[in-house]
Amino acid sequence: MLTDGYHDVPLGKLAMVVTHLEMREAAPSRDVPAPEGVTLRALSPTLDWYRDIFRRVGQDWLWFGRLTKTDAELQALLSDADTQFFTLTKDGSDEALLELKFTADGTCELAYFGLTPALIGSGAGRYLMNHAIRTAWARPISRFHLHTCTLDSPQAMSFYIRSGFTPYKRQVEVADDPRLIDLLDKDAGAHVPTIG
Repeated sequence: MLTDGYHDVPLGKLAMVVTHLEMREAAPSRDVPAPEGVTLRALSPTLDWYRDIFRRVGQDWLWFGRLTKTDAELQALLSDADTQFFTLTKDGSDEALLELKFTADGTCELAYFGLTPALIGSGAGRYLMNHAIRTAWARPISRFHLHTCTLDSPQAMSFYIRSGFTPYKRQVEVADDPRLIDLLDKDAGAHVPTIG
């Protein structure tokens, strides 16, 4: 149990506050059209496609979770019949990742959601979130949930709350800095200094 005050983070590690959010019924839609030239598509991702989009969407925010997986582990996740993948395509390039994980207990996790810099600020995030909410609640679920952390975009938390998610729990996560173990480039996540 953490006590009040400062706690040292070992060299080479990152500490982040993780906030868990949930939606217990479908939020009212704030419909927006797809940005001009942007199309939504469902897909069955390959390992190379997934690793590429995961990096391009998440490297600024130090996403590393899927980068620690072996080919076999990641392929098992990508082949899971209860997980759906979507992207937004612009000018022939995939520029977004939406990963929805449905569970037998009637929940859906927004496992990954993000845009590359090519789509940020275009309205594509709202468009993709609308699709996520509709897709999740099209199934008989009782809860749609996600988590975000203090390494994420400063706009992420307010975006999720505006989308209808409610924060319900916080945790502290400590992990290896992915830049120091060669999962991400040394210049990724410039807003978080490397110490180690």
